[in-house]
Amino acid sequence: MRASMSSIGLRRITLTMLKLARMVRSAILAKMSEKTLFEKICAKEIPAVLLHEDEHCVAFRDISPQAPTHILVIPRRVIPRVGLATEQDEALLGHLLLVAAEIARNEGIAETGYRLVINHGPDGGESVPHLHIHLIGGRKLEWPPG
Repeated sequence: MRASMSSIGLRRITLTMLKLARMVRSAILAKMSEKTLFEKICAKEIPAVLLHEDEHCVAFRDISPQAPTHILVIPRRVIPRVGLATEQDEALLGHLLLVAAEIARNEGIAETGYRLVINHGPDGGESVPHLHIHLIGGRKLEWPPG
């Protein structure tokens, strides 16, 4: 009986957290009355040389590269940051990782290695409130970063 109660309690907490994440995400999206830079690139309102484009995402070189290869993989659907992703975003997040790996192979850095980075919030280095993956490689990367 006690295990059932804790399972039910855990489920309620999880559902509450998911609802809260959706509410925060909605609030952030509501505050963003203007399109982000990445939305404009996805909509082709701002030109970019795309290395990858499909119905789910686009990829292009970062304008301020931190390594010889520095590519951004951006979902078309706006997810302000990874911590606000929901279960509905699960397939999209997986797709972004697969696209990043494909681009790494195409760029010739898959064998020697690369890093995938997702920044979250101001202290995490987030500069655009639209989730994106940095694909960084082409040189020996140090640890820890930053």
